[in-house]
Amino acid sequence: MEKIVKRINIAYYLIYTLTILATITGYMMNMSGSGLGNADPKSNLSIALSSLVIAYILVSIPGALALFNRSTKKWRLIEDEYIRVNKYATGAIWRLLVIGFGLVLSIVAFYIIRSESMIFTALISAVALIFCKPTTGKIMSELNIEEK
Repeated sequence: MEKIVKRINIAYYLIYTLTILATITGYMMNMSGSGLGNADPKSNLSIALSSLVIAYILVSIPGALALFNRSTKKWRLIEDEYIRVNKYATGAIWRLLVIGFGLVLSIVAFYIIRSESMIFTALISAVALIFCKPTTGKIMSELNIEEK
């Protein structure tokens, strides 16, 4: 079980690493003057980009959480524990990727259009990722695995 938790944790921390790299890169580009942050927040491009990011966050977070929950209920019924846990790990990684993409996208969009709403979408995604952090107890509980 510890290997599965480690595998999911790798994806979890890679998403936060990409977020930090996107933040540092955006900051450095803006400080050097070569950044993309020159876009007018009231322009059609900026409005379209922020609307796209907000729509992605509004659809992806509840969608990923609901789909994963529904899938977990199906995986509980699988007899072979090895298959059950591996399906869970794959699903958990996909859930992290879907939500994490919104986090990184929000950071990138913030540095492009300089809109405060992108900071809030990034925070919403970060909080959603915190709820997705894997633990052995959580996996065992969700898959109805008894401790050996």
